[in-house]
Amino acid sequence: MTTLKTPVAKAVVPAAATAKKTPANSNKKHEFKTNDHVVYPTHGVGKVSGIEEQEVAGYKLELFIIEFEKDKMTLRVPVAKAKSVGMRKLSTPEVVGNALNTLKGRARIKRTMWSRRAQEYEAKIDSGDLVSIAEVVRDLHRAGGQPEQSYSERQLYEKALARMAREVAAVERTDEAAAVKRVEGMLTKKAA
Repeated sequence: MTTLKTPVAKAVVPAAATAKKTPANSNKKHEFKTNDHVVYPTHGVGKVSGIEEQEVAGYKLELFIIEFEKDKMTLRVPVAKAKSVGMRKLSTPEVVGNALNTLKGRARIKRTMWSRRAQEYEAKIDSGDLVSIAEVVRDLHRAGGQPEQSYSERQLYEKALARMAREVAAVERTDEAAAVKRVEGMLTKKAA
């Protein structure tokens, strides 16, 4: 005697119906906390003022709220994208030391068109890497006896100097003016 087994029908529930709309990192501990200073590559040093959840296009996103006091700007960065956009913690004192030592080196100016060099300098500044920014400051610095800079050279130099000084000030817990003096002091040691 043989018995026929009939397949039992299982209820098929779409995966989308069972998934909950929760942030991917809701149970994880965040790398950045409120009141941490962070470096956003294209804007420099900012302060995380909070972490909030917002609904965007039907999805709930967890966002870091970063305030850049000097620029009077607030930036919202999705927690899941913070690493991929290059957001990082402040440099260590060792990296700051390396960057300051970079300033003592000899300027390396390529003999290419200014527009191409300007693009390279801009890319280094926007990379957020402190040593690369120090290279730009070193290369564009003009000592007293050298010819004057063009307007665009001066703009890039001031941008790089400000970016570097803000991070040095945040790491060493001083104000930006003191950090600028320290950076410029390293540049004059090179010239002496």
